[in-house]
Formats: sequence, structure tokens, C-alpha cells
Amino acid sequence: MPAAPAMPATPDWEKRFRAPRVSLPEWALDAPSRALFVSNATGTYELYAWDRETGEQRQATDRPNGTTDGVLSPDGEWIWWFSDTDGDEFGVWLRQPFGGGADEPAAPGLDPSYPAGLAIGRDGTSVVGRSTEEEGSTIHVVRPGRTPVEIYRHRESAGVGDLSHDGTLIAIEHTEHGDAMHSALRVVRPDGSLVAELDDTKGGTVELGLTVLGFAPVDGDRRLLVGHQRRGRWEPMIWDVASGEEADLGLDLPGDVSAEWYPDGSGLLIVHSFEARSELWRYEIASRRLVRIDMPSGSVSGATARPDGTVEYLWSSAALAPVVRSTSGEVILDPPGLEAPPSVPVEDVWVDGPGGRIHALVQRPEGATGPLPTVFDVHGGPAWHYSDAYAAAPAAWVDHGYAVVRVNYRGSTGYGRAWTDALKHRIGLIELEDIAAVREWAVSSGLADPERLVLTGGSWGGYLTLLGLGTQPDAWAVGIADVPVADYVTAYHDQMEALRALDRTLFGGSPEEVPERFMASSPITHVDAVRAPVYIAAGVNDPRCPIRQVENYVDRLTARGAVHEVYRYDAGHGSLVVEERIKQLRQELDFAGRHVPAASGTRPEGG
Repeated sequence: MPAAPAMPATPDWEKRFRAPRVSLPEWALDAPSRALFVSNATGTYELYAWDRETGEQRQATDRPNGTTDGVLSPDGEWIWWFSDTDGDEFGVWLRQPFGGGADEPAAPGLDPSYPAGLAIGRDGTSVVGRSTEEEGSTIHVVRPGRTPVEIYRHRESAGVGDLSHDGTLIAIEHTEHGDAMHSALRVVRPDGSLVAELDDTKGGTVELGLTVLGFAPVDGDRRLLVGHQRRGRWEPMIWDVASGEEADLGLDLPGDVSAEWYPDGSGLLIVHSFEARSELWRYEIASRRLVRIDMPSGSVSGATARPDGTVEYLWSSAALAPVVRSTSGEVILDPPGLEAPPSVPVEDVWVDGPGGRIHALVQRPEGATGPLPTVFDVHGGPAWHYSDAYAAAPAAWVDHGYAVVRVNYRGSTGYGRAWTDALKHRIGLIELEDIAAVREWAVSSGLADPERLVLTGGSWGGYLTLLGLGTQPDAWAVGIADVPVADYVTAYHDQMEALRALDRTLFGGSPEEVPERFMASSPITHVDAVRAPVYIAAGVNDPRCPIRQVENYVDRLTARGAVHEVYRYDAGHGSLVVEERIKQLRQELDFAGRHVPAASGTRPEGG
């Protein structure tokens, strides 16, 4: 009897997506053995409860499009999770018992909204931030068995920062001054009465932001850990909201610095991000001593200090998959099943650009020499940055023979406030100037074949992709845009209210107030200049880059017979379903492979 044909082996790039992943477990303040984490173990990202004493793990949510927003009550008795509709980010908070049981409304009496922060008190009181087009930003105090009480309302963006350990103080981040990029802080009592305010913007006249990092975890302690930008980067300080005293930590660390309290309030866990990599430190408050925590070179995407003094952190590098490590030397949470294959490490490149030195991360197939077909993978945000962290999509391009270049353009975090805040009024065009400078380096260095350059990205990266195809039409052979802004004026009117506020800050006004700026920075303005084949993927429930404005752009491509393909899927701003992610990337790889020539030469028709 003839042997059955061998089944094709699963390629490494698909394994990287399918391998089980876990987030850093969050633990309950008064029940540290109870934890909550996110995993894709079932093929969809969902919330899981973990009893660390018994080792039992339980899937807490199960929805077709996945669930990632959840938090434990301080006593560990309840799992709160945000319930939206198919990724539209508009919904309500539900809760279920830690050990399992039916879901119930966590904040009865509050209508659906976009979430704007949540804090849960030890007595069961919760502080719920909401955002809607009709109401703007509102904050409610919800006590068990009582009607929610509104304590804050404003048209501009605002949200819940934290609730003090004893439940007597609420920290609010707000942008009442109209600058959505730089928040001010207000501390109030549960009845809404004012305790203290801190506003580095001086009423919106200075571009300096503040952020809440958390109240001290001790009853009666009025110290609030705050992130500030006073020295040109993010770093922490301690603000005593009762006395008004501000304690500078005097940290001599380059790059951005964040922090959280150790559980006894005696020290701070410092997370230091610099030039696309991370470090961990312990800061002793009494002695002002800074002690480095040993960890491998790479990136930390989350860290927490446990009651026993150990630190747990989620670590990865471009070459090695994420793992939850502990300073005890243990791997804390290692999901069983398929192991994610390694990829190639990143190389650091610095390029002189119009606004200063630009940092780019480069990956190339092992042993490959240029010039290579090269993918310029543009990050979203824009206030974010690429780091030396594991990423399945760039690794897939490398597996298929492409070099990958990821640019931390102006607007990226991690390189100081001036770099992040450089995006004003010439939105998109500024970032593309930096991408063009790195593209010129890639070609002149011999890495990239100028006839085989792919521009791609998601969200803000998708927006830059479409804008780049129209404003730099001779530079790119193919464009691949995921969940992009394509028609900025329509996107502004259709998107969630908090993003409208951000756009008004970035552009200096609304489309009605500064129409020329929106026009110059909108991809649809330049659509008729696009020469490269275009692939677009869009979520039909996306509240950030809504589908109508994508359709407007596609209609323009169709009207002039431009080479393009569009994939619409039933989710929001990206998918939490593993097979859907694989399907989309497979389509993108196929699209690029059909339109980028396998060898150097003239561009294919339509390119």
C-alpha cells in the first residue's frame, strides 16, 4: 500500500504566531497569589485566572474576537474585564468571580462608552473613566449597591489615574487646557472636591506633560508617583499631594524612565528605556541609592515588584521569544506547547536626518549580502517606538528573503521629549522625511535594492505608508497598509472623541479651522500620484481608523484603475485571533512577492 504523502511542514514564520504567549501576570494587591494574564493558548487572545498557590489556570473570557483588557480587584475576588462589540472598543465593564461563574455588570447604571481609566478600591468602590462623543470625558465613583455618582466632566480628554490605597484620594489626568499630548494632574476626594493640582503646561502655554504612575501602597500615605518631562525626557518624581512637596529622584539615566512602587513603599522599581533597549533598577527612597537589576540585553515590556522583593518582568529580544522572568532566576510562566522559533538579531543604525540623528533597527537574512529586497516597516502610535523585542511579522519577512528596516522617526518615544513632540502641523510629512533619510542610507550602503523597496505599517504606520506612496511615488515598489488613516478629514469626523482631541493638538485645530494642514497631510490628497501597487487591510469595526475613510481612498484607486487589493475583516483596530493574523500576513507576503521582482531590474507594470 503506498505511503500517504507527507504533510508540508509548518514554516517557522507561522510557528512564531501560533506559539503560546503570555503577558506579564498582574497580581491582586491583597491576595498576591491570585493573578491575571493574557494568552493566545486557544488561538485567540483571552484573559486567564491563575492561582499561584495551587498552580490552577482557568480561561476567564471566551469571545470570537478576543479579550485583553482586564484587572483584578485588590482582594483578588473579582476579575473585571471590558466588554466591547467585535473590537469596536465601545462597551461596559463586566466582572466575574476569580474562581469562575457568571459575568455581571461591574458598574451598574453606567451606559456604554470608550474606556478612560479604571481604579478599584479595597472596599469595593470603583472609579470608572468614560469617553463618549456626546458627553466628552466623565468620571464616576461607583459604590456597591448604589447609583454611580459623577465627579468629573469635561469636553477635552481626561481619565482615571489611580485611587489611593485607603480609597480617600483619586488622581485624574486631564487636558482641559486643550493640549492632548501633555496632561495635567488633579487630585480629588471621592465626592469630587479638590485636594491638589499640578500643571506643568501652565494652562496650555508650555509643552510639558505629566502622568500618574501610582499612589504609595500604604494606608494614609499621600505620596503620588508622577512622571514628568521637565528635563527633556520622561522621569519619575514623588509628589506629596497633602503638603505639595515634590521630591526629585535625581536619576542620572539617559533616555526615558518610568517607575512603580515596591509593595512596602520603601523603594521604586525603575524601568529605563534607552536606544531601543531596557534596563531595570531598584531605587531606595531613604538613601537615594540606585541598584541595577541584572537582566539580559533586550527589551522589557512589563515589570512588577512582588511582596517578597523579587521582580518579575516580561523580556524578549528580536532574536528570542518573550519569557516571564524573575530575579529569583526562575521562569515564572512558561506556556506549554509549540516553542516559538528564534529569529535574527537586530543591527543598530544611526543616520543623520533633517531633524537630528535617526535610529533604525535592521534585520537581514543570515548570510545574505545586498542589495536585497527591503521592507521598511513603519511603527504606529505615533508616540511609540520599535525596540530590540521579538516580533513575528518582521521575522516572517526575513524568512522570505527580505531585509527589514524599522525607523524610529521623529514622533517616536524613547529619544527625549523634543524628538517625540516634533510632530506639529506637518503631520506625516515630518516622519516621511526621516524615513527617506534612512532609505537613502539603506540604498547607498548596499543593503537595499532601490527597485525592490516595500513600505508597510499598521495604524499610524499604515497612514504613513499611504501618505508615502503618494508623496514619494518614485521611492517605493509596493505599499502595504494595515488599518490606516487614508482620508484624514473623514477619519477625524468618524473616530473616537479622544483621538479627535489628539488630532486637534497635532494639527493645531480641526479640519474646519486648519483645512490646508489636513489637506497636505491626508493620503487621499495625493492618491492620484500613487504608482506602486497597494494592499490595504481594514477592520470594519475600527473606531481609530474607521472603515468609511478607507473606502473613500479605495474608491479613488478604483476610479483610475490603480493596482490594488483590499481585505476587510470583522474586527476593530487589528485582530486578536492568531489564524486571522497569519492569514493577513500570508496575503501581504503573497502581494509583495507578486509585485516586487525576485531579481533587480525594472519595476513590474503598475509599480
